[in-house]
Amino acid sequence: MLNTLLPYLLAGISVGGQYALIAVGYTMVYGILRLINFAHGDIFTAAGFFMVYLTAALPIWQAVPLVIILTVLLGFTVERVAYKPLREAPRMSVMISAIGVSYLLQNLMWYVTGGLAKQYPVLPKLGDTIQIAGASTKVVTLVTPVLTVVLVLALVLLIQRTKIGMAMRAVSKDFETAQLMGIKINSIISTTFIIGSALAAVGSMLYFSNYSTVTPTIGAMPGLKAFVAAVFGGIGSIPGAVIGALIIGICENLIKAAGYTTFSDAFTFALLIVVLLFKPTGLFGEKITEKV
Repeated sequence: MLNTLLPYLLAGISVGGQYALIAVGYTMVYGILRLINFAHGDIFTAAGFFMVYLTAALPIWQAVPLVIILTVLLGFTVERVAYKPLREAPRMSVMISAIGVSYLLQNLMWYVTGGLAKQYPVLPKLGDTIQIAGASTKVVTLVTPVLTVVLVLALVLLIQRTKIGMAMRAVSKDFETAQLMGIKINSIISTTFIIGSALAAVGSMLYFSNYSTVTPTIGAMPGLKAFVAAVFGGIGSIPGAVIGALIIGICENLIKAAGYTTFSDAFTFALLIVVLLFKPTGLFGEKITEKV
């Protein structure tokens, strides 16, 4: 029984870690701008294509940092072009802009790739198979949760212990007051997008080491599940996003183990509905009080 379930549990933790790295990007942007960055899943996909094309010309050890840099530049450009000009606009306008950017990136990727699936390069060691308690699994399955925890802890330390982290917390609490206190709002928002995009780039490397083909729309479902994880955990809460992602990843794979693979995606969204019915702010979300 354990030998049968163990690969699914390990895969669930691994996939949950990948969702967590994407979900943190959603939750950080929402925490500061109160905006759902619908283009985030497409930035994750773009990171996959960056790796495909860069490794065709460069060795892996050069391609990996370049992928992270290019993904960060893409996230930064999206924020500056699509969101910064709408800083004072109604929230609905910003949301429509986010959806527009998502479709723009998808169509650009269709145009560049011709819509064909591209084979993701094999990253050294990550694709190797190892045995744990008699069960076979890939190295990436073990690396993902460890790397996720390390990156999230580093991010929490950045937010709690540094001046830029303090500024981020101030902006998330009260945007207008932070601006009056001299905090450079645009710099803080750009930094948030940079961190989120860098985590999405790392998440894409781990994700595509398991799912070895990249298509222009492949980021849609992981992006949606990461968004669900962020809402489930309490959007705006980084630990909540990580825990929500791990729960979704594990449950999804246990459903596959039970033979109900068809319903694994549907379960994610059904779980969200149930949680929001009983706890609208998510598991770790703060209760919002409005001043009258």
